[in-house]
Amino acid sequence: MPSPRLRILPLLGLLFAALALSGCARVQAALAVQPDDTVTGQIVVATPETGPDDPGPAIALPPDLESEVDVSEYRQDGYAGSVLRFDGLTFEQTSQLTQAVGPAGSKVRFEMRRAGSRVLIGGAVDLTTVAVDRADFQLKMNFPGQVLETNGDADSSEVAWSFTPGEVGDFSAVVAYPDPQAPSPVNWTLGLAAMVALASAAVLLLAHRTRNPPVSSR
Repeated sequence: MPSPRLRILPLLGLLFAALALSGCARVQAALAVQPDDTVTGQIVVATPETGPDDPGPAIALPPDLESEVDVSEYRQDGYAGSVLRFDGLTFEQTSQLTQAVGPAGSKVRFEMRRAGSRVLIGGAVDLTTVAVDRADFQLKMNFPGQVLETNGDADSSEVAWSFTPGEVGDFSAVVAYPDPQAPSPVNWTLGLAAMVALASAAVLLLAHRTRNPPVSSR
């Protein structure tokens, strides 16, 4: 059974919802991972508009996420589609959202795995069948810690990747920030201090009883 700390997030699977309708598409994901391992951000899914009334790719949210995700119209640079905005989704909810909007299939892999105080991110997207003309695929992620390694463009705690149509693009990053499931150092220190205090009190009480044994009456 896979480790419960391994989270599979096929975020770039959104592009297939657009590619199903057109060989050209714009998919831009901007995600911010929070210190509690939740995800906040927005995802643009759009295709070149065919007219002023073209709504772009259809978006269907899972019923249990309808109140968690805001969907608004996107119309910019000759593209029409939707902007999905969300705040505080769990890794599982993010995965559910992206799978519902567009199945990832075997051409997209995105995973996040925590190893102690580090989060490992890796994946790949196959765009070998996507036309180069008017194709725009980007992923940006912001983290609450230091980016130690990445094959993207890193700037402090943010990493950006741009994927080239006609190619297979891979992405990876190693980020350091505290595990929210780990015991707090402050709580651990306070707990240890309390244990020491209780042990000291017990020793003093025992010593007092030894020096002053109870007087028995006859």
